[in-house]
Parts: sequence; structure tokens; C-alpha cells
Amino acid sequence: MKRKNKSSWVIGGTTMVGLGIGFIFLQKSVLIFMASLIIGIGLGLILAPFAECR
Repeated sequence: MKRKNKSSWVIGGTTMVGLGIGFIFLQKSVLIFMASLIIGIGLGLILAPFAECR
């Protein structure tokens, strides 16, 4: 049985969530947009090893 690596899906998914949240706050501040994008990438990098275990 071959296991598929889902860690890239987790990183990409959280990046897209951060991007979506950033677009909500884009009218208030560009810095909030960038911060939410970076938080999304960071959260994906933190969660990626846990997705690889399963």
C-alpha cells in the first residue's frame, strides 16, 4: 500500500485560508493582509508534519 504525502495540501490550504481572510481586511490595511498571509503559511508549516504521520 502506497502512502500519499498530504503535507503540501495542508500548506497550500492554510495559505489559501490566510489569503481569503486577508482579502476581507484588505480595505482596512495592507499590513493586515500580509500578516494573515504569513500566518497562513506559518500555520501550514506547523501542521504539515502532523498530516504526514497519518
